[in-house]
Amino acid sequence: MTRTRVLTALIIAPLAIAAVLLLPTPWMVAVTAVVFLMALWEWLRLAGIDDSLSRGLLLLANLLVMAALVWASPNDSGGSLVLFKLASVAGVAWWLASMLWLRRPTFGTGHDARDCMLKLAAGTLAVVPAWCALALIHASDNAPSAIAWVPQGHVWLLLALMIVWAADTGAYFAGRRFGGRFSKGRKLAPAISPNKTIEGMVGGLLAGVLVALLLAPVAGASLVELPLVALVALLTAVFSVFGDLFESLLKRQAGVKDSGTLLPGHGGVLDRIDGVLAALPVFAVGKIWLGF
Repeated sequence: MTRTRVLTALIIAPLAIAAVLLLPTPWMVAVTAVVFLMALWEWLRLAGIDDSLSRGLLLLANLLVMAALVWASPNDSGGSLVLFKLASVAGVAWWLASMLWLRRPTFGTGHDARDCMLKLAAGTLAVVPAWCALALIHASDNAPSAIAWVPQGHVWLLLALMIVWAADTGAYFAGRRFGGRFSKGRKLAPAISPNKTIEGMVGGLLAGVLVALLLAPVAGASLVELPLVALVALLTAVFSVFGDLFESLLKRQAGVKDSGTLLPGHGGVLDRIDGVLAALPVFAVGKIWLGF
C-alpha cells in the first residue's frame, strides 16, 4: 500500500504543480472545476445519494452555479471578480460554522431528508467557494515572479496548496514522533478521527507556516509582508485541519474508509483535496484583505 501510495503521489504531484504554474487562469479554472466536481460526486455519495441519476443532476446544478459565476464575472479590462470574492467569503463563513458541527459529531447521522439536505448544502458551500478562491489567487497578479515566465498569482496558488500539503505531511511525522507526549494522551478529535493528535496538528501548522515563508519571496512578497503571509498561512493550515476532520466525519457517518477508489493508495479525489477545500477561501480572503 505504501509503495502504491508513493508511486501515485509521484505522478500526481508534478502534474498538479505544472498545471498551477504553466496553465493560463481560464484553463486552470476549467481543469480544477472538473477535479472539484469529481470530489463533489464523492461527497454526494457520502451524503447518502446512492442513485447515480440523482447525483448527476445535483452535480449539474453545481456546474451551472459555477458557469453562472463565470458568466457574471467577465475577466476583461472592464470585468469584475466581486462574485468570486463574495463566494470566497461565504466559504470562510461556512467553515467557521462547521466547527459547531465538528463539536457535535452525532449531528446529521440520521438518514432523513433534513440531514441529507444539510450535507448537500455543505458540499456546495465547500466546493464552489474553494473553486472561486482558487481562481482569485491564480489571477491575482500577472507580474513576473522569481520563476522565469511564471506570473506571481500562479506562484501564490502553489504556495497556498503547499501550505496544505506541508501541514498534512508535518502532522503525520510530528504525530508519529511526538503524539501524546505533551498532551498527556489527549487526542485532537477522538470521536471523529482517533489517530489525529494535538502534537501532530501543531507540527503541521509549523510546517505550513515555514513553507509559506520560504516560498513567499518567490511569489513577490517583500520582507515587510512576511509576517502577514505567516499569519494567513497559519490560518490556512488551521482551516485545512477543519476540512480534513469534516470529511472524516462524513466518512464515519457513512461507514466507509475512503471517499472513493480512483487514486490507488490514496482513496478518492475528496480524500486528497478535503483540506484544500477549506484552506483556499481563507488564503484568498486573507491575501486580498491584507494586500500582499
